[in-house]
Amino acid sequence: MKKLFYFALSISTTFCFAQKEFQPAGSEVIESIEGDLDNDHIPEKVIVYNTKDSTEQGSIREIQILKNRNGKWTILEKSQNAILESNAGGMMGDPYGSIRVEKGILNISQSGGSSWKWGYTDKYRFQNGHFELIGYSSAYGKPEEYFDSVDFNLSTGRLDYEKEVENTQQYGPSKKETYFKKGLKINLQNRNQPEQRKITLPKTKEEIYF
Repeated sequence: MKKLFYFALSISTTFCFAQKEFQPAGSEVIESIEGDLDNDHIPEKVIVYNTKDSTEQGSIREIQILKNRNGKWTILEKSQNAILESNAGGMMGDPYGSIRVEKGILNISQSGGSSWKWGYTDKYRFQNGHFELIGYSSAYGKPEEYFDSVDFNLSTGRLDYEKEVENTQQYGPSKKETYFKKGLKINLQNRNQPEQRKITLPKTKEEIYF
């Protein structure tokens, strides 16, 4: 029991030093979690930082995934393109929601808007040497107007779209469409660069931005 305690204490202490080593200068930790992301039964550390650098959308965020190899922490991957800036949520301000690890998948949730609200979750799997986007789900809408939702499995290419309309006089009837789009290569490094991607659905003509 003592050996286990001292081992855990050693790992924790080593991580504290590693975090300070890899933490961007002048940044603050927004959230830190752990979970096994490469299926080796050893949990990685995932940290989101609010950096001192900024754009017109606010402070730039950096996400880091740290891996423990034989008692030494290293950066498995990091990016400043996967999490929106601090003021990118519009009237709601900070769009950052949460990070979590579920069954080896890294989930990043963000949201924003005002009377018209939006939110989405990205799902990343570590494969081909990167954290690749394998799933995207989103919701957008306003009460008494309409709500639309997207569930996009990038691994299979299946995109399910649904638009539930309340104000049919202005927006027409509710819509549904399933579309297949394969071959997209999106990861933590190029997630929001250089701009949002667009898919125009052939049947409903709805435009999906992600």
